[in-house]
Amino acid sequence: MGGEFRYAEYYTAHAGFTTDIENILCDRRSSYQRITVVESRAVGRMLLLDGAVMVTEWDEFIYHEMLVHPALFLLPQPRRVLVIGGGDGGTVREILRHPSLEHVDLVEIDAEVVAVAREFFPALSAALMDPRVCIYYRDGAQFVAQAPDASYDAIFVDSTDPVGIAGGLFDEAFYRHCCRIVTAEGVLALQSESPLHPVYRETLPRVHRLLRPLFAHVASYLAPIPTYPTGLWSFTLASKRWDPVDDFVPEDAWQRYRNLQGTLHYYDPGLHRAVFALPVFVQRLLASGSPSEGSSDQLL
Repeated sequence: MGGEFRYAEYYTAHAGFTTDIENILCDRRSSYQRITVVESRAVGRMLLLDGAVMVTEWDEFIYHEMLVHPALFLLPQPRRVLVIGGGDGGTVREILRHPSLEHVDLVEIDAEVVAVAREFFPALSAALMDPRVCIYYRDGAQFVAQAPDASYDAIFVDSTDPVGIAGGLFDEAFYRHCCRIVTAEGVLALQSESPLHPVYRETLPRVHRLLRPLFAHVASYLAPIPTYPTGLWSFTLASKRWDPVDDFVPEDAWQRYRNLQGTLHYYDPGLHRAVFALPVFVQRLLASGSPSEGSSDQLL
């Protein structure tokens, strides 16, 4: 189609991400959402759900590495892992880089997301074919509510924004069940939206308020995701035992890092402690539970 189209996702009336579109490869509706795959010279193939960017070939490695590895490098021998969402396969790919992994359950509500990923993002979704992976096409909140106690060493919530079908993945009951079904040394990691977003920045302090009564340690960290709204994204890690900074052992982590399957492009153990040092405006957001005066509003 030769660049006849332009994609734009605005997070305010005046700002957003935009790129020329060379081809529309897929555009279909599932029972839950509209699923679109487009191709751009700037960022490669893009997976859109209801028009919002989920994955691009250009920067997906940052999101997936940063969701997974800060949590898994805290655990001495992670073996059983649960992923809620993540039907594109990128989170599972990063989990399976750890040689100790024995089993991964992926719970994706929309089977069409997995089908589209397999067709149009074969490298990204290849990990879903690993025999250690079991896929359940179910609601994630219902799955954790029915799962046995202490079933998993780690849980990753790779969800869309906290509205619609993903809304139940951001409430107290869901987090309470996650706490119940991880082991005594278990960890929970999730994407917690952008601290600069005019609406969803409130997600980060809300997540902290809900997780702190349940887990001994709750900490957030940031990473740049250029194709996501505002370009700055937060992740939150909750642990029953391990402090993500004080209990992190760089020497052990570097040894494990050298034994990973494949090559990472963003995360390494030298970065680990640094990402938990938050900018002042994020510290204030977490302390107050609401955006500080004159902070991100002036950037929008």
